[in-house]
Amino acid sequence: MQALTLIGPSQFTFGQVADPEPAADEVLVRVRACGICGSDIHGMDGSSGRRQPPVIMGHEAAGDVVATGSAVKNWSIGQPVTFDSTVFCGRCPACLSGQVNLCSSRQVLGVSCDDYKRDGCFAELVALPQHILHAIPPGVSHVEAAFAEPISVALHAVNRLPATPRHAVVVGTGLIGLLVVQALRRAGCPHILAIDRDPARLELARRFGAADTLQPDGADAAAWVHDRTDGGADAAFEVVGHEVTLDLAIHASRIGGAVVLVGNLSPRPPFALQAVVTGERTLHGSCASAGEYPDALAAVADGSIQVQPLLSARAPLADGEQWFARLAKGEPGLMKVVLEP
Repeated sequence: MQALTLIGPSQFTFGQVADPEPAADEVLVRVRACGICGSDIHGMDGSSGRRQPPVIMGHEAAGDVVATGSAVKNWSIGQPVTFDSTVFCGRCPACLSGQVNLCSSRQVLGVSCDDYKRDGCFAELVALPQHILHAIPPGVSHVEAAFAEPISVALHAVNRLPATPRHAVVVGTGLIGLLVVQALRRAGCPHILAIDRDPARLELARRFGAADTLQPDGADAAAWVHDRTDGGADAAFEVVGHEVTLDLAIHASRIGGAVVLVGNLSPRPPFALQAVVTGERTLHGSCASAGEYPDALAAVADGSIQVQPLLSARAPLADGEQWFARLAKGEPGLMKVVLEP
């Protein structure tokens, strides 16, 4: 099969590799669409330690079943499917409690780190355990279904809260942040604010349901949030993973409020400990998803979460290296690029 392989820091090769062989409980899927994730961009230069070459990256994907292992019962040849980016065991205490994203032996498609290597979906074929597959609803295209992974991440972040907030602020309106805005609106949050440096992304945030937006430019963003809420947001969603935005999210939340940590850019950013302790703010870590895929696909199917406005380009997999370079440079206007083998 043809695949796009990371062979060194920010270096790729496109060419022939061996076809994967599905095990007895696995399904072989012909990949029809795979999105380039921000974690792939941050990982391809080696700085994250989670894309150690050589590796075939890619985990936001959809395709068609082309072969099944001898123990596979619920999937048929030709069936359109998408799949969880996390390969979980289904047997450990975390999995049995429904926290499949915290599986003690979990692997992520397209990730190569110190603990494991699992090739992903920037390839014509991928072999997957049958229990992580999900059928694509009628009327949903492969490209739209490939958005199920980031949508499930956004839904999971909102689901980390015990109740829908009255006032919420989303700090960082990249792809996941914009999906969080939509997930909050879909959950019934009546007042959503959004903060970002990019005016085009803020325009999308307003289109998706944000009542007001701010491009900081030296402004006191936390005070701006407090002025538009009852003393701060009930919930602040940090979707960057940087010291500055973490500090903003904490101080933009109200006393007794919550901060949902979705961004994962810096491994050890300092944070405002006293503001969390003395204000009894609750920090919720949010990792990947845990059972939100069916809801994500339903949201695409019924239009309650829009993905077409987030799609910047569809391109052949053979052109993947140049699209990675363009995304890494932060080319204006680029949001989600989907590669098609």
